[in-house]
Amino acid sequence: MSIKSDQWIRRMAEQEGMIEPFVAGQVREHEGVGRVISYGTSSYGYDIRCADEFKIFTNINSAVVDPKNFDDNSFVNVKSDVCIIPPNSFALARTVEYFRIPRDVLTICLGKSTYARCGIIVNVTPLEPEWEGHVTLEFSNTTPLPAKIYANEGVAQVLFLGADEVCETSYRDRGGKYQGQTGVTLPKA
Repeated sequence: MSIKSDQWIRRMAEQEGMIEPFVAGQVREHEGVGRVISYGTSSYGYDIRCADEFKIFTNINSAVVDPKNFDDNSFVNVKSDVCIIPPNSFALARTVEYFRIPRDVLTICLGKSTYARCGIIVNVTPLEPEWEGHVTLEFSNTTPLPAKIYANEGVAQVLFLGADEVCETSYRDRGGKYQGQTGVTLPKA
C-alpha cells in the first residue's frame, strides 16, 4: 500500500467524483468570518468539514446504549452553525462532503489537532473500497466542560491508501449496511 498525494486526490475528485463538493487547496479563512479551522486538500490527504446537522447525546430518557437495538430518543437533533457537546458526552454529525471510494483504495481518518488539543476526539471508521456516502462523525468531549464544534469547518483528515492490487470483495459487493448513507446515520444492527 502507498499513501496517495494531493495530485492524485485532486485528479480523482475532479475526474471521478470521489469527493463532492471538492475543495482544491487549503481554506483557512471565510470572507466576513475570518479564521476557520482549515479544510480541503493537504499534501497527502483531505481535511473534511462537518455539516450543520448534529445529534447530541442525552440521557433524559435513561436509555441503555445498545448497538444492536439503538434508541434514537437518546439524541437531541440540532441544526446550527455550532454544536455544544455536554461534558463527558458525545455528538454525531456528518461530513459536508459525499465520498465515492475507488475499489483499490482504503481510507483512514484522523481528527484534527486543533480539536484533539481541546480534549475533543473525532472518530471515523475506515472508508472501505467502493463505499460511498456522507461520513458519519462522532465527537467525544472528554473534558469536564462543554465543548464547541464548528459546522462548515475542518474536523478531520482523510488519508487515502492505494492497494497494490484490487480487493476481491468490496464494501459494495458485500451489500454493506451503510452504503449510500446521507445525513447523520445511527447504528444499524
